[in-house]
Amino acid sequence: MGVIFRTATRQDLPAVIALLADEDRVIDPADVVVDEAYARAFAAVDADARNELMVLDEGDGTVLGCLQLTYIPGLGRHGEERALVEAVRVRADRRGAGLGRELLTRAIARARGRGCTLVQLTSNKRRGDAHRFYASLGFARSHDGFKLAL
Repeated sequence: MGVIFRTATRQDLPAVIALLADEDRVIDPADVVVDEAYARAFAAVDADARNELMVLDEGDGTVLGCLQLTYIPGLGRHGEERALVEAVRVRADRRGAGLGRELLTRAIARARGRGCTLVQLTSNKRRGDAHRFYASLGFARSHDGFKLAL
């Protein structure tokens, strides 16, 4: 696969926001407004050594997918670090071509290379196709997740 897996740059922010805005259709990054809240959030992720916003680049700067990796230290699992995967998206018109597998496989390798012994993620209960995809990568449904909006 000729795509590049790399750390997102500030220039990628409109494309990443477009991916996160609607997972069922393609939004032109040129139509995305990067306001102060998005700019501040990107700067915080970019400055934090325990967070990485990663993209799949077609090779010409076109962002085809993204995810955020957060590395979590803890006392559980005998002090081993774990990786949390969030905001996984592949552009709607490019799904089914193995890009999601490429994105997650590379993220898992990145976490393993950092010394993580566990990769975890959550997925909306309505996303049955995504659940089957994650299972095909070896993820197991081991816990129920809970969220509290504040």
